[in-house]
Amino acid sequence: MRVLIIEDEKRLAKNIAQVLIEHEGYAVDLSFDGIDGLHMAKSNSYDLIILDLRLPGMHGLDILKAIRTQKNTTPVLILTACGTPSDVIKGLDCGSDDYLTKPFDMGEFVARCKALIRRSYGKANPRITIGPLVIDTVARKVTLNGNHIILSPMEYHTLEYLALRAGQVVSKEELLEHLYDFNWERFSNVIEVYISMLRKKIDPQKKYNIIKTLRGQGYLVEG
Repeated sequence: MRVLIIEDEKRLAKNIAQVLIEHEGYAVDLSFDGIDGLHMAKSNSYDLIILDLRLPGMHGLDILKAIRTQKNTTPVLILTACGTPSDVIKGLDCGSDDYLTKPFDMGEFVARCKALIRRSYGKANPRITIGPLVIDTVARKVTLNGNHIILSPMEYHTLEYLALRAGQVVSKEELLEHLYDFNWERFSNVIEVYISMLRKKIDPQKKYNIIKTLRGQGYLVEG
């Protein structure tokens, strides 16, 4: 998943990014300025935006309004020291999806992030079932007919994203945008490699055909 953090407290922003990268395997972009943050939000595709309110250059609520005016439905989690009921109401009325007051528990923060991303893809249940395949997005555990399948972190994240988009065609470019650092070569075969490894681990006998390739379009996961 790709996350944008717009937060001018650099130490906090970097700590959050480190947790999301090292513990959740997310791709994370950072912005320490409101104007730059809005530009990044408009220019790239994200699964979640984490937004401070009191930012240099542009207030967080103005960023949020501008994002929603463009009909951008990316979930937004507001992080702020302003925690009065009126502040919360303003944030929600402007289009935020959740609100967390500083200081906060990092475990709660991560759980909220994961829940917001799941819901944005219509998957409120943390367990995603696709035919005989079950993906537990909390434990990051995958089973097929009850048997545990051991995946590398990137194999898991590739499968999780495809599962969140189950029933929809996902292009190679979309997978690159949402799962990988922008420094990856855009025309590398990294996606094909991970898809191939996933197929061998999930369905070595080619019995279920859970991950389908649509030539020239991308990949489709369905049970």
